[in-house]
Amino acid sequence: MQTGYSALARGQAEVTLPARPEPLAVRPSETAIIVVDMQNAYVSKGGYSDLAGFDVSGAGKAVAQTRKVLDAARAAGVLVVYFQNGWDAGYIEAGGPGSPNWHKSNALKTMRARPELQGTLLAKGSWDYAIIDELAPQPGDIVVPKTRYSGFFNTNVDSLLRARGIRNLVFTGVATNVCVESSLRDAFHLEYFGIVIEDAAHHLGPEFVQKAALYNIQSFFGWVTTAADFCGAISQVAPQQQR
Repeated sequence: MQTGYSALARGQAEVTLPARPEPLAVRPSETAIIVVDMQNAYVSKGGYSDLAGFDVSGAGKAVAQTRKVLDAARAAGVLVVYFQNGWDAGYIEAGGPGSPNWHKSNALKTMRARPELQGTLLAKGSWDYAIIDELAPQPGDIVVPKTRYSGFFNTNVDSLLRARGIRNLVFTGVATNVCVESSLRDAFHLEYFGIVIEDAAHHLGPEFVQKAALYNIQSFFGWVTTAADFCGAISQVAPQQQR
């Protein structure tokens, strides 16, 4: 039973989504919003990213635009899926020194450099791990925990999406150049159409990495659009089509 998910008729007309490098025709019933790692760790002062030295001051814009996207998507009956990144309290899921994740995860490196933070960064059940209040999941939304950058690694999200006939994935969240791009790349290889909403996604690192990630996505792996263009297109779905 798809509680809270308004599955549209499979014969529903397509809407044209303005995007780069070209517009994309999508059916809302075959589309899901993927909210990537909108957690205190990544967008809040005092969260892991802030403590690790990343600038989170620009994340507020992405949060506000994501909220607009979610409101429009839910009104059109579009499925909303959250990715939530982190590990068990003992960090067994993060991998040991034999895992590249142990060496490359900035959260794990920060805790090794600052032992007083051990157990607080991206640990399941912690404030850091929690999805921010402004974007709290609603009834009918799906939350998919993940332990690596890509939401498709060792999760059941592909099965969840295919069971609902989803073919188009619209990405928002953090970080454009890390978890968003990693997830979209994996989705591409699984035959999904991936679209990033550029002003609803925030990057980690210098400004150029955002531009580079978006260039890479629109050139090789998917499409790029804006919150206003997505909301304008999806709002064409008539209320009676949502039932």
